[in-house]
Amino acid sequence: MKEGKKLIVTIGRQYGSGGSEIGARLAKELGIHFYDKNILRMNSDQSGIKESYYYLADEKAGNKLLYKIVKSLTPEKGSPSFGSDLVSADNLFRFQSEVIRKLAAEESCVIMGRCADYVLEGAEGLVRVFLYADMEYREKRISDLGYYEPRDIRKNIKRIDRERRDYHRYYTGRDWENVENYDLMLNTASLGTEGAMEAIRAYLRIKEYEL
Repeated sequence: MKEGKKLIVTIGRQYGSGGSEIGARLAKELGIHFYDKNILRMNSDQSGIKESYYYLADEKAGNKLLYKIVKSLTPEKGSPSFGSDLVSADNLFRFQSEVIRKLAAEESCVIMGRCADYVLEGAEGLVRVFLYADMEYREKRISDLGYYEPRDIRKNIKRIDRERRDYHRYYTGRDWENVENYDLMLNTASLGTEGAMEAIRAYLRIKEYEL
């Protein structure tokens, strides 16, 4: 990557599409940091709030009742509060967004999920990627990882996708899988992991990032 040129890659992904593997590999190739679950520890360190609270709220919508009643309403983008709503899902999101913006301001990096495409909108060097795949491909990947009993794989894929979809809609007011939210949308079932990697590499070369 060209020295001094900022690059922030955000990756949205359907569950089981290979996002974590692709994100980690891309960051390694670029020689920059990869932020996924490790960002929760940073949120905790920044806010002084137990990391477990962030895990409970991680990529899940906040006030579900409010979300159902007023779908167009999204939480304030303002600074996090240290008041009575300290550990509310919305306040935890504000802390997390503050950490994401700070990381993007200080360094090039790859950030997985967590509405980073929205939080960093307009940031220098931002490239927004979304990865998706058909159900059979994702079931096979999750089965190989051994996370669930075979009979439970599909329902958990659907559950996690639903949580991520609701989370993105709640905090951004936008549809998670809308093409307008991203610079690249890649089908990992068709491309495979290496094909998806090459598609991202090609895009970055067009944008004059050396790989």
